[in-house]
Amino acid sequence: MQDQMTPAQRAAAIAKGSLADRLPCNPNIANGTARIYGCKISEFKHNPKTIAQAQMAAYHKFGGDSLRIFTDLFPWAEAMGATVSYPEDDTADLLKPAIVSVQDIDKLRPADPYKDGRLPVQLEAMKYLKELAKDEVPCSAGIVGAFTNAFFLFSTNETLKLIHKNPQAVHKLCRVSLETCKAYAQAALDIGLNPTISEPMSSCTVVSPKVFREFSLPYLKELVEFIKSYGPNPVIHICGQTKKIWKDVADLGIGGMSIDNVASLQECKLAIGSQTKIMGNVDPGGIMYSGTPQDVRLKTLEGILDAYDSPKGYVVMSGCSLPVETPLENIQMMMDTVREVGYPVCPERVIEMIQDCKQ
Repeated sequence: MQDQMTPAQRAAAIAKGSLADRLPCNPNIANGTARIYGCKISEFKHNPKTIAQAQMAAYHKFGGDSLRIFTDLFPWAEAMGATVSYPEDDTADLLKPAIVSVQDIDKLRPADPYKDGRLPVQLEAMKYLKELAKDEVPCSAGIVGAFTNAFFLFSTNETLKLIHKNPQAVHKLCRVSLETCKAYAQAALDIGLNPTISEPMSSCTVVSPKVFREFSLPYLKELVEFIKSYGPNPVIHICGQTKKIWKDVADLGIGGMSIDNVASLQECKLAIGSQTKIMGNVDPGGIMYSGTPQDVRLKTLEGILDAYDSPKGYVVMSGCSLPVETPLENIQMMMDTVREVGYPVCPERVIEMIQDCKQ
């Protein structure tokens, strides 16, 4: 099946309440774009043109509704002194945090996005992507939130201990982390890309809602307000269970909330659907990577039935970035299922399609 509209045309039509060809859909292919483009993931470390061209290759193959410059979670911590490992053909990983003691927090300085680490490469990739995508498909700049980046600066275990032993030190760590996030966000905005925020360490699976509200939310709020002062409303993704903090995040006035597969789309719609767009949440590992195309079809349809009528809108997505080796036929099935459902969504038709899947 072929799309009848470009992503930009589709988004504009749905925003106006006009007819469209289908719901927006973003499989969130992440570094799997390397498999589609035909390059090693390690090329993303130094080649901005390859990052952008791999994104476009995925768009031309599947037709998702947004593109994003975001190769891994660690460029910002790396730019502040952390060490990152680069497998030849897999996603980068954190090898060593930037600091090893509380006293070292005072030595940290905000990164310069035009000079430090891989940040200049990512900014150049944004310029290439914007030129390639033109006005056809929206492009964004992924960034981690200040709280998550703080864990990569001082290590996950040490930061978790510090939350209980020395709260003021955590705030100091988050403050300098935030300044890096804001500088990068401003650089992306200057290029013309809207930042999207990933905050995996804010998940209720990692920290309690109380810890989130004390140590993450103030900095998330400041980053969101900073981005909004330039015009865009950023989308936020938080992995794992997030139900107990949905209202806190939605009250920031964000453009969308992307949730993981362990959270309920229907509950999220009822809780915050009147405040922001809901995005998600087909299981990236259990279904998109390990399942069959028929499994993908069923879970995509169930998600649509749960959230198609969310007041501020719904985007079909995977619950998080897809594993690199996710079968391409499963990605194709997600897109084709959304195309077959069409728009506006007829729930009776979706129920029939679900029943056909289960036979």
